[in-house]
Amino acid sequence: MGGIPGPGYSVVVRLEIENRPGMFAKVAEVIGKKGGDLRSIEIVKMEKEKIIRDVAINVISEKHAEDIIQGLKALDCVKVLKVIDQTFFMHEGGKIGIYSKKEMKDIEDLARIYTPGVARVSMDIYKNPEHIYKYTIKSNTVAVITDGTAVLGLGNIGPAASMPVMEGKCVLFKEFAGIDAFPLAISTTDVDEFVNIVKKIAVPFGGINLEDISAPRCFEIEKKLREELDIPVIHDDQHGTAIVVLAALINVGRLLKEDITQFKVVISGAGASGTAVTRLLLDYGIKNIIVCDRKGAIYEGREGLNPYKEALAKETNPFKEKGSLKEVLKGAKVFIGLSAPNLLTREDIKNMAEDPVVFTLANPDPEVPPEEIQGIARVIATGRSDYPNQINNALAFPGLFRGLLDARAKGVSQEVFIEAAEALANIIKDEELTEEYIIPNIFNPEVAKTIANAVVRKVKELGLN
Repeated sequence: MGGIPGPGYSVVVRLEIENRPGMFAKVAEVIGKKGGDLRSIEIVKMEKEKIIRDVAINVISEKHAEDIIQGLKALDCVKVLKVIDQTFFMHEGGKIGIYSKKEMKDIEDLARIYTPGVARVSMDIYKNPEHIYKYTIKSNTVAVITDGTAVLGLGNIGPAASMPVMEGKCVLFKEFAGIDAFPLAISTTDVDEFVNIVKKIAVPFGGINLEDISAPRCFEIEKKLREELDIPVIHDDQHGTAIVVLAALINVGRLLKEDITQFKVVISGAGASGTAVTRLLLDYGIKNIIVCDRKGAIYEGREGLNPYKEALAKETNPFKEKGSLKEVLKGAKVFIGLSAPNLLTREDIKNMAEDPVVFTLANPDPEVPPEEIQGIARVIATGRSDYPNQINNALAFPGLFRGLLDARAKGVSQEVFIEAAEALANIIKDEELTEEYIIPNIFNPEVAKTIANAVVRKVKELGLN
């Protein structure tokens, strides 16, 4: 069975085991032979003739979990009492809630928090609209908004099924940056209707995080909302990804002591993230970028390009290279995969320039398996947490929005994104950089704070606040 057991598929099995020497060894043997990763063992109850234990196991898939459970059931000395899928258990009842910041102990508190006292605050905001940031949640609240059309590589699963992902994003906002975020899943795929709905509900929010909206609609939605709202609007699948990719590439340049603006970069994927990464790298000064879609290299004059790809064609591929991804990758210094699994082989990476840099970011299965290109690629990054150098949006968006909220930004720009990327990159000191450490860990407490401070400075410098 392919793959590596991980916490995304994890079960706790409650077992009643005969209380005799060697019985648990049989349990461990079954789990090991069937490829499970035994994580922890807890005694729930102990009696003279039996012991009840909770056994936590990381597995590869639901089918893999069932195979292990059937193996345990086949043991004469064991009875399976209960199986808990830890991922589903984590989501039961939802992952976020609303809690009061102020205590209401008595009738006097009630009179201040609600009627009649609240009327005075409402009238103050009526007379002084900017006071909404001082006296309401607006200064620390972001809306996480989707239509469910491009969810986590799952595709168009709709707004209801997107909710667990949106709630998860809200948890990350709170945990990493102290921001209150609220998920909104909107039941329309019409661009103008979506924009109109967001405009009408934007008042309580200091920023809008668009999430998991399919391309090319996401480009138009973001553009229209930026034009019509006076708060920052960011499609994180685009710009969060772009910030972290640029930060990692900046550190590649520091590690190799080379000028990244001189690199030939090939990007697989011309959707939301591929387009945003391309544009941020161009704005940073990298000019020799070739973007590939399913038909191969995008170049000016290629037939059948939509308007967004036509715009990319005018700004990229300066030597008008044609051909498949494999063909244009020859001689490239950097590959950035934002597309689909198993597109490349070990031989393709061998055909790149000396000391090639491979960001194979398709998730969960990358464009080329990292273990196949060890010893060929100088630096490898993925979108997964079980390999070094994880390119994860969560490194960028909490600190980015923290800074935008703190600066009371009215908008955002590419210059702000570049500032965030440089701040993220420079968290790692020169002496700390290695091939397996070009990007900070997501739990590094300096990440959100450092990005936020840089964003505040840049917003004020650009007059966006």
